[in-house]
Amino acid sequence: MKAIGIILAGGNSERLKTLCKVRAIAAMPVAASYRAIDFTLSNMSNSAINKVAVITQYNSRSLQDHLSSAKWWDLDRKEGGLYIFTPFLTSENNFWFRGIADSIYQNISFLKRSHEPYVVIVSGDAVYKMDYQKLLDYHIEKGADVTIVTKNVAGSSKDPHDYGVMTFDDDMKLTSFEEKPIEPKSDNISLGIYVISRPLLIKLLETAIPKGYYDFVKDIILRNKSSLNIYGYKFEGYWNTLNSVEAYMETNMDFLKPDVRAEFKSEPYISTKPSDDPPAKFNSTADVRNSLVGTGSIVDGAVNNSVLFRKVTISADSSVSNSIIMKGSYVGKGCVIENAIIDKEAVISDGKQVIGTPDDPIVITKGQVV
Repeated sequence: MKAIGIILAGGNSERLKTLCKVRAIAAMPVAASYRAIDFTLSNMSNSAINKVAVITQYNSRSLQDHLSSAKWWDLDRKEGGLYIFTPFLTSENNFWFRGIADSIYQNISFLKRSHEPYVVIVSGDAVYKMDYQKLLDYHIEKGADVTIVTKNVAGSSKDPHDYGVMTFDDDMKLTSFEEKPIEPKSDNISLGIYVISRPLLIKLLETAIPKGYYDFVKDIILRNKSSLNIYGYKFEGYWNTLNSVEAYMETNMDFLKPDVRAEFKSEPYISTKPSDDPPAKFNSTADVRNSLVGTGSIVDGAVNNSVLFRKVTISADSSVSNSIIMKGSYVGKGCVIENAIIDKEAVISDGKQVIGTPDDPIVITKGQVV
């Protein structure tokens, strides 16, 4: 592959409420067995990008634990491999990362010591499956300086007001780009996936950062829009980003749909750090329908249209529906759980009810006892 990869995994979001108080978004559990970053890491490896940097910042302990071995994504290599960058202090710099552009600039030695001509920059908080080799081929064919992956979200649950919105000419050359506009000009949103030449990226960063420009979209892309050939690349597959509680719930519920599962369960596969738990156990009173159940779980009650992660216990006479229950949580006897997200190692005592609404799921924090 002619590219190196950069995964931006330092983000946090107030819209995820307490779910982000204990972990980075990129470390959010997805679909009973994955973390959010597994999807972009697997995309990199499956696209033969064998030199990948993960840039972290907020609540990175859980993420770094997950990335403790790169072999699961075939990135344990003598040449290339997986690099994890966190903020650090030097005599010249005592700042945390002040934006995406700054986070890359503070690790610019990674770019300068590489030899690959291109860089693929992606966010670690999105769930999708993409062949970056096709994206790079398109970038080269167009003679682009920057290629931005775009998706038309007309008719979907995505609100263009929450994203960068772009318009293109007939050749897919960028004509306008507005970040979270009040009045969107189109339904084409940016997926936060970019291809750019490595020397050009170094040049743009070294020009912008000393002037106090730290935002990648506003200060690197938009500020130089008139002098750069910027093209869009249409993506038609499944894509969602974990930028709110509602989006997190939607993404996990999407994995209960056969077509979405089929997309991710086909080759090339999405890899993750495995666990050594025994298979899930369904006792004689269990009634499980249209649900994902992680390894090591024990189910005695009813589970419908829900996602259970590893080592979850659902006791007898309890009902769980339209909910997400994370690793190690315990639901006692005679409980009713509906439209809820129960974080890891929480305890729902016998006879309790935890009921939210489809539009406003209730969140139980990590380790909380109800």
